Amino acid sequence: MTSPERVARQFLEDGPNLAWLIAVNVLATLVGVQFYVETLPEVPVYLWPFYADSPAALFLVTLSLTTLLPNLGRRAADAPRNRALAYLHTLAFAWLVKYGLWTFVSLNLGFSAYFGPPWNPDAFWAYWFIVVTHLGFVVEAALLPYYGATTRGALATALLALLANDVIDYVLGLHPPLRYEPDLLLPVATVALSALAVGGAARAFDRLPDSSRRS
Repeated sequence: MTSPERVARQFLEDGPNLAWLIAVNVLATLVGVQFYVETLPEVPVYLWPFYADSPAALFLVTLSLTTLLPNLGRRAADAPRNRALAYLHTLAFAWLVKYGLWTFVSLNLGFSAYFGPPWNPDAFWAYWFIVVTHLGFVVEAALLPYYGATTRGALATALLALLANDVIDYVLGLHPPLRYEPDLLLPVATVALSALAVGGAARAFDRLPDSSRRS
């Protein structure tokens, strides 16, 4: 067993570790929502999941991890696999990867508005804390292929959903609040990240067989 697999199984197969991981994601979702509270009233309610990008990613992975609770006592790889779960796990993976990397990219495109030495209180929270925690999204996404699978439909749905999010962000102007006005580079990078996240899911997950689905 490789070291990454051993670490992943410790979180995914052990009850207290899995409960801790789910609880951290729930807390992080609530903390993330606070970032959007002041501006949410300006956004139609039905667009909130596309506006609050990082909380949406954390919510999806929380749901994904919760599906492992009935599997405790067995290997993560033996968790149930079906079409509905494939869609959930694929969306969670793609959202985590995209918005973990998007935050790093967007803050560094507006580098001077965020960056500072770690001992500077504003820079610590506005740059270092946000960048490190959001790169953690990508690390957490790597857990999902140990128990999930995907399908062509799930991948296509994830890509369409992410691209729709990009349209909402930059055509409707509902991207997460930034300290600078983004130019064309950020929308282009965001669309590229949508493709990258779904491509990563296609490579990372096993494909769910059409004729032999575990349920």
